[in-house]
Amino acid sequence: MHGIPARPGEQGSVLMIGLIMLVLLTLMTLTSFRVGKGNLQVVANAQQKAQALAAAQGAIEKTISTAQFSVTPSDALPTPCNGVANSDCVDIDGDGTTDITVAIAPTCVSNRIIPNAALNLADAEDKGCTLGNGQDFGTDGATSNNSLCTNILWDVAATATDATTGAKLTANQGVALRVSSSQVCP
Repeated sequence: MHGIPARPGEQGSVLMIGLIMLVLLTLMTLTSFRVGKGNLQVVANAQQKAQALAAAQGAIEKTISTAQFSVTPSDALPTPCNGVANSDCVDIDGDGTTDITVAIAPTCVSNRIIPNAALNLADAEDKGCTLGNGQDFGTDGATSNNSLCTNILWDVAATATDATTGAKLTANQGVALRVSSSQVCP
């Protein structure tokens, strides 16, 4: 049995076309793996950013919720991370090791004395600001029509650092605290 004899210009053309197709399929496969790996890295980065943001916001809430914040804002957390003031350790995966360390930096933006006219005397918190504001000119605020309270505005910045990757994220939150008018921005 003999096959059909090949024409002089067709010898090996099927083999060449087959090799070209194999090379193209290999390149397409490699490209799809690279694209998949890139997408996986993007998703991992987004997850790490979300975890760092959640850790930073949690540390801010923990800081401004303490009674110590209005007294000593530079050392507001009662149990700081590794003994460093205003720092918080966060364990994301529950294995007992610190995954994210958050450094909190509160900055006093302004303080503004609350005028008596802005107080609601039906509110117990506002009543405390008017005590002693009768005809006694020796009481703080009585002659200037100011109350005994001040709103202090804070910008609390929390920088979360991932221990594994070294990635950093900073979150800011503004906070207003009502304190005695004798307290000023530190």
